[in-house]
Amino acid sequence: MRVTVNNLTFGYDYRTVLKDVSFKINTGDFLAIVGNNGSGKSTLVKCILGINKVPAKRIFLDDVDITEYKNFRNIGYVPQKFDDFNYEFPITVNEILQVSRYTKVTEDTKLELLDKIGILHLQHENINNLSGGQLQRVFIVRALMNNPKLLILDEPTVGVDRENVVSFYKTVNELHSEGITIILITHNINEANANYTHILSIVNGETTIKELDVAGEHS
Repeated sequence: MRVTVNNLTFGYDYRTVLKDVSFKINTGDFLAIVGNNGSGKSTLVKCILGINKVPAKRIFLDDVDITEYKNFRNIGYVPQKFDDFNYEFPITVNEILQVSRYTKVTEDTKLELLDKIGILHLQHENINNLSGGQLQRVFIVRALMNNPKLLILDEPTVGVDRENVVSFYKTVNELHSEGITIILITHNINEANANYTHILSIVNGETTIKELDVAGEHS
């Protein structure tokens, strides 16, 4: 999926968060978004997701104006916080996937995704028994259940130990190699060997974008 942002300014009440943001990524690109807390990273992602309403001619998904875009099921989203689940409730991995909004996924497809992401053996496990890295993978499976063209990950390694961070980025690199466009918010661009093609930096609401010469090569 292609993503184009043109002169986007966005704020809440009287506070401007994003100032005249413009950039473009093509199908199969891997964009890292970096910036300090409160810089507007998540705000930008929510604009791309259509959660934050923006004026016409500011964001285009596959060349369709976001104000007219209908196929949001083509986007998989893994938020930083999973507020729609009560972790005190004894729910299993399978049950999380069953109560998701993706109702047309076959059982075979679900099992294939669990196996692909490396957590097939956890399908009957209570989520309260999972590590942070394992839980993150569960929600990646949920995001992939509708075969998205764009995968957006918001601070996906917060609270995840080093070993699982490395494993997580290996999985994301594999998804990228299959042609999925990926946007990933991170605080630490050097925490793992990710195959980024572009890095978008946000400072005081203003952005700069760098295209990497070699995927994953950054300093």
